[in-house]
Amino acid sequence: MSKIIASAAIKGAHKIANLADQNLNQAIQKFGNNQKIEFPNTAYYLPIIYSMLGIKVEKLSDMVTILDKVRNLLPEVPSPTLHVPYLGHVLDAGMATLFAEEIIEALKYLENPIPYTMTISPTSENIWLGAADDKIMRERGIEFVDGSAPGFAACVGACPDNKTAVKLARELQEKNLYIFLAGNNNGKSMSEQLKEEGVQLGWETRLIPFSKDIYGAIFALGFASRAALAFGGVEPGDFKRNLIYNKHRIFAFVLALGEVSDEWYATAAGAINYGFPVISYTDIPQILPTGVCLYEHVVSNIPFDNMVEKALEVRGLKIVKTHVDIPVAYASAFEGERIRKEDTYIEFNYTRTKELTFEFVTSKKIEEIEDGKIEVLGKDLDELSEMSKNSLGIVVEVAGARMQSDFEPILERQIHSFLNEAQGVFHMGQRNINWIRISKTAKDKGFLLSHIGTILLARIMGEYSSIVDKAQVKIITDKNIIEKYYKTAMDTYHHRDDRLKGLTDEAVDTFYTCTLCQSFAPDHICIVTPERSGLCGAYNWLDGKAAYEINPHGPNQPIPKGDIADPILGQWKGVNDAVYKGSHQKLERMNAYSIMEDPMTSCGCFECISAILPMANGIMIVDRDHLEMTPCGMKFSTLAGSIGGGQQVPGFVGHSKYYIGSKKFMLAEGGIFRVVWMPKKLKDDMKDILIARGKEDGIENLYEMIADETVATDEEAVMTYLEKTGHPALTMDPLM
Repeated sequence: MSKIIASAAIKGAHKIANLADQNLNQAIQKFGNNQKIEFPNTAYYLPIIYSMLGIKVEKLSDMVTILDKVRNLLPEVPSPTLHVPYLGHVLDAGMATLFAEEIIEALKYLENPIPYTMTISPTSENIWLGAADDKIMRERGIEFVDGSAPGFAACVGACPDNKTAVKLARELQEKNLYIFLAGNNNGKSMSEQLKEEGVQLGWETRLIPFSKDIYGAIFALGFASRAALAFGGVEPGDFKRNLIYNKHRIFAFVLALGEVSDEWYATAAGAINYGFPVISYTDIPQILPTGVCLYEHVVSNIPFDNMVEKALEVRGLKIVKTHVDIPVAYASAFEGERIRKEDTYIEFNYTRTKELTFEFVTSKKIEEIEDGKIEVLGKDLDELSEMSKNSLGIVVEVAGARMQSDFEPILERQIHSFLNEAQGVFHMGQRNINWIRISKTAKDKGFLLSHIGTILLARIMGEYSSIVDKAQVKIITDKNIIEKYYKTAMDTYHHRDDRLKGLTDEAVDTFYTCTLCQSFAPDHICIVTPERSGLCGAYNWLDGKAAYEINPHGPNQPIPKGDIADPILGQWKGVNDAVYKGSHQKLERMNAYSIMEDPMTSCGCFECISAILPMANGIMIVDRDHLEMTPCGMKFSTLAGSIGGGQQVPGFVGHSKYYIGSKKFMLAEGGIFRVVWMPKKLKDDMKDILIARGKEDGIENLYEMIADETVATDEEAVMTYLEKTGHPALTMDPLM
């Protein structure tokens, strides 16, 4: 290999090791040998050191031991007159570099203030995120294992200009890759270039600004090491298996964007140990033979326009991209994109605008469908004023020889993920509680409401061609037309829910999982039973059964209930096994009928949240349409933020409206008689069900006994109302 590269990499390794030594000595003088040291919220200590050496670095004195190993690994800088096979020396220097850089970065967490945000997204004051904690690693790392993220690009330095930086980032995002950013050229970084152009940075958009220093590249490689430990079954200290796992399973590469310094060469040598090749914009010596990497190790002089294509070729990474003919980028990397209110051109949401919104999939006869037809009934986006209040109906009509009505809600629920993958489009919810935002940027690029139809047709025909032979889409903004379709949709929603009446959990031996919301809540798993529908309200047991028939490898999988552990709590051995696996070993058990003991996790698409009111010895229920304060002292949005994301929070649980009427609703705590407060609109919507459920158990006027915001907005007022009406919760066993 090139003696130039070898000399530069080894020189750089010595420089970085000396800096680590200097910084560590200063830290010991200031804090002492026993000062605790760690990256935040991780069980993997300093992950590169832990994974490669099996050493737990827990205090400053442990770093002294690591630096001794760094010194032993470092080869001498090559002599001007002596030539040897340099690759082994360079790889040793690269690994020593990574250990030293991990020490440098860990010591930064002793600074005041810490130079990193330790959040999933940049703040207004600081864009540098630093080390990912284990929650992020679990949420994102699994994507590298299941294939939803094909790999990552570690971009080092800065592009020649901001426009090139944005173009490169978008090209990588469109390939569904994660983009890890570190380093700078002459004080400028790619992260700062993207920020200046208003590009959203953070884990949600897969553009992660780790650090402005080259040393921050270890956050990317540490992430890869943790993936091997967490998902590859690699034991700490088994460096050989760790490196082999990364070479063959984590498809990553380094893009060197500017002039390459000695420190860059040293860090790149560390990446090559993992089998991650380096693609350089500048003219540096190449390392072309295969060996450590699958193909070439260092390839240089690659123009920015060809950089991504060349990197995929050298890494041996093949990406199949879904083509959707719309004027904005389309990829799963945009699924977590936020659209702030100030960046929104228009939004459709009944709660906010009081204008009807809904989405609805229905099957038709084959002759009633004009395949590929998209109609906009009313004004399209370019005819609607910015932030005006408008109705929106999305009606997808499908036909096929194998299509059946049981499959309709399955296709309907996919609208959520299909639309979210369009850059500049945000979607939340389902049925008639959907919420759509379209950004100003998307509108300026020419995005129209008709393109919603383009997306849905492309994805439905692409993924459900086994059951859908023809499809057409209606996008409705005309208020007169929308009311007709809205009534049909609501009648259909009710009919779907009514199909389950009379079917009990005891009558079946199989439940179904639902993992559709794992893009937002990776550790969440819905267990859908006949008497407990999915949290979103769009999936019931029959839907899960139908979804599995359509796609046996999809998000709805059958699970045998197994032996019952507790019929009152709603706990089964088979369900616990599925929850343990589906939550990535985070949860060991789940009770379907309890709010207090190991309740089901909550995602973010739930229709309602139940929360205990200890003073009232009962439970309040709030739905997402209620925007005001609730008696527990939190609004719906605050509650959702507290329990969402796949958390299991005793005393709080997300659920569907349908579940309120189930005989298994909070069975372990006494059922429907624990409900002491609901928003009036929700209570009125559920009036017939509340009256019927009360009568079944001997209380005629349960509906009147439940408080709402017209009589109580705090727990003391709820208590007063319960005492006045004689609510049964007051005489039940204490909840806590």
